[in-house]
Amino acid sequence: MDDRFNTAAGWVLFAGIVALGGSIVSGMYFAADKHAHVEEPGFFIQGEAEEGGADAGPDLGTLLAAADPAAGEKVFAKCTACHTANQGGANGIGPNLYGIMGKPIGKHAAGFAYSSALSGHGGNWTYEDMDAWLANPRGFANGTKMSFAGLSKPEDRANVIAFLKANGGGPDYPAPAAPAAEDEAAAPVEGEEPTEAEAAGAMGADEPVAEEAAAVTS
Repeated sequence: MDDRFNTAAGWVLFAGIVALGGSIVSGMYFAADKHAHVEEPGFFIQGEAEEGGADAGPDLGTLLAAADPAAGEKVFAKCTACHTANQGGANGIGPNLYGIMGKPIGKHAAGFAYSSALSGHGGNWTYEDMDAWLANPRGFANGTKMSFAGLSKPEDRANVIAFLKANGGGPDYPAPAAPAAEDEAAAPVEGEEPTEAEAAGAMGADEPVAEEAAAVTS
C-alpha cells in the first residue's frame, strides 16, 4: 500500500515539476511577462494652423498717428541704462540715439563700435525697420550685441518711435491704412421683382422735372 502511494505521489510530483518547467520555458520563449516593444512609433498627424486666428491690430501708420512722445519717454526709461537720446549725449553701452530716424542703420553715432550684424544690415532707419528692431532686436539683426529682448506691445513701440523722432526729427510718418470700403448695396437682379424702396426710387427718377416758368411780361 505504501509503495503504491509513494509511487503515485512521485508521479504526481514529477508531473507538477514538468508542468512548471514547461510554463517557465514557454514564458521565456514567447516573452509573455514583457510588454511588446514597438521598434518604430506610429507617425503623428500635425494639424494645420488656423488662418486668421490672431488679430493683427492697427497698422503702423495708424499707431504712429496716435503715438505720444511723452508716453514713449516713459517706456524709453528701460533703455537709459545703455542709451542716451539728447543732442550731444554720450555713447554708453549702446550708441546715442539723437536724430537716429532716417539715418544709416548701424552707422549714425560717430565713434561707436557697432556689431557687424547691425552695421552690415544696410539701409536707413525707416519707421518699419525701427518697429521691427524694437520688437525683436535679435530677429532683426541676428548677432547683435544688444541683449534687450524687445517691446511686445505695438503701442509702446510706436510711442518710443515718436519719442525718438521728437529728439532729432525724422521723415514723415507713413500714412495710416485706408479703412476698408463698405460693400455697396447690391443692385437688383434681373428678373426679380423690385422692392418697394427700389420701385419708389424708379418712379421718382422717371417723373419729368418741371420746367421753369416763363418770364412774366410787364
